[in-house]
Amino acid sequence: RCLYDQKILQKTFGEWKEQWTLCREKKLSLRADNHFRHLLLNLIFKAWRAYVCQQQGKRSKYYVAESHAKKQTLLRTWQHWLVYVDVQRTKHGMQSVALAFRKRSCLRISWAVWRRQHYQKCSGHKMNILALQHWAQSLQFRAWLQWRELFLHTQSEKQKDTRAVTHHQHWELRRCMGAWLGYLNLQSVKKHQNELAQEFHRSRTLRRCFSDWQRSWECRRRMCAHGRDLEKQAARIALWRVFAHWKHYVVLCVEEAQRCELAEKHYKCHLLVLRKYWNCWKSRL
Repeated sequence: RCLYDQKILQKTFGEWKEQWTLCREKKLSLRADNHFRHLLLNLIFKAWRAYVCQQQGKRSKYYVAESHAKKQTLLRTWQHWLVYVDVQRTKHGMQSVALAFRKRSCLRISWAVWRRQHYQKCSGHKMNILALQHWAQSLQFRAWLQWRELFLHTQSEKQKDTRAVTHHQHWELRRCMGAWLGYLNLQSVKKHQNELAQEFHRSRTLRRCFSDWQRSWECRRRMCAHGRDLEKQAARIALWRVFAHWKHYVVLCVEEAQRCELAEKHYKCHLLVLRKYWNCWKSRL
């Protein structure tokens, strides 16, 4: 019985030792699992923190790059606009110089014509009347030329403003500059054609005036024998013609004033539209 109790006790101690060993291994395994999970979570947290820092750095770099790109785009646009304004100022200066030279040349031509007519006036009373008529016609022609140049200048400025509005709306400076250069070449060709037409008209007018003067001079030489009565009648007819030319010139001046008033109203309306588009462009900017 002692041997049996001893064996039972040994067997029980062996099973308890096995259970204790199993429990200890289980505890060690749980501790190892907890340690591994804690280490894994720590590594995941460190990796997530590094990823967040990297994303923040990328985001800040992206914001800086985007701001720099916007500033560079705005700077290039501003530089193109400054170049465009400089070109416009240069063109305006060239146009003012050309207009001044044109006025001086017209004044020299008019003065030469008047002086020639003044010298011819010494030959007789009929030549004086013809000189006065030619002077009136030259004044009318010069006024018409000045009005025509002003009208062309107004049309040119209106087209330039329209192109400037289109440029600010679409941000296409190169295409607008190309179109403007084509327009400038077309204007130069038209201007050359207009100068040729004006020169032809001037020469034709001078030939017609000279032929009229020659016929009048021959008629006066043939009709000189008729006496003072016929001369007085011719003077009255000439005075009536001068009055008719003056009346026609007054009508042309009134029409020109009306056209100038309409052009000024149209220019004011255009300025209002341009201001509207400019405000819209600034709001979009």
